[in-house]
Amino acid sequence: MSDRRSLTSATISRLGDELFESLSSQTPIEALTEREPAITVENAYRIQEHMMARRLALGDRIVGKKIGLTSRVVQRALGVSEPDFGQLLASMVATESVVASSLISPRIEGEVAFLLDRDLQGPGITYADVVYATRYVMPCFEIVDSRIKNWKIKLQDTVADNASAGMFVLGDRVVELKSVDLSTCGMVLEKNGVLECTGAGAAALGSPINCVVWLANALGRLGTTLRSGEIILSGSLAAMIPAAAGDCFQLSIGGIGSASIRFT
Repeated sequence: MSDRRSLTSATISRLGDELFESLSSQTPIEALTEREPAITVENAYRIQEHMMARRLALGDRIVGKKIGLTSRVVQRALGVSEPDFGQLLASMVATESVVASSLISPRIEGEVAFLLDRDLQGPGITYADVVYATRYVMPCFEIVDSRIKNWKIKLQDTVADNASAGMFVLGDRVVELKSVDLSTCGMVLEKNGVLECTGAGAAALGSPINCVVWLANALGRLGTTLRSGEIILSGSLAAMIPAAAGDCFQLSIGGIGSASIRFT
């Protein structure tokens, strides 16, 4: 039986290996929390680290970070009070065409992506610090995917699974952060030419900037710095939308730009 206080290093490595093999084979696995009820959020981040180390060992590289669980509704549903984060790798950068079979159960989110021009080293990072460190923002599709069967996840499952990261598609242009109000910008997301959902910047902790503040400080407490040149996906502005082969999506964020993607 698992230690109620934590998991052993061997168990953490085993679960990280399971997630890596699931990613490689596109075969989902049962929820970690169902098999290891003792798993903590701290354990889950260690599993994420192990999974990422396997990917980096194959020559991949980190290009940024993603923030998840920024919606208060989703936080309440999972019984948590703050977001989570994952790593963005070079292999996750997608073009406007994605092969659906390369993912397990993809879902689409419309987000604002940040391109950092200066390092952000927490803790103690403020809203003004993020504005100063961000040169550009751009519209972005995050394609989330879960290695956990049927998306039956708890917080620890998604954290371990690199915050359910799949791929991402950046939009058609960049704009200077100081030229837009991210808390009031509106988002429209269409699927196959039909309006699917709308959202606004305020849906993500009041502003996507607040999400980056949270991330910089959370990472700072772990001794990690957000580096100049990194891309930060700040969290969904509306619901996740399921995607399958043949689907086309169009995203528009007021004052920022648009993005499109199709699944083949």
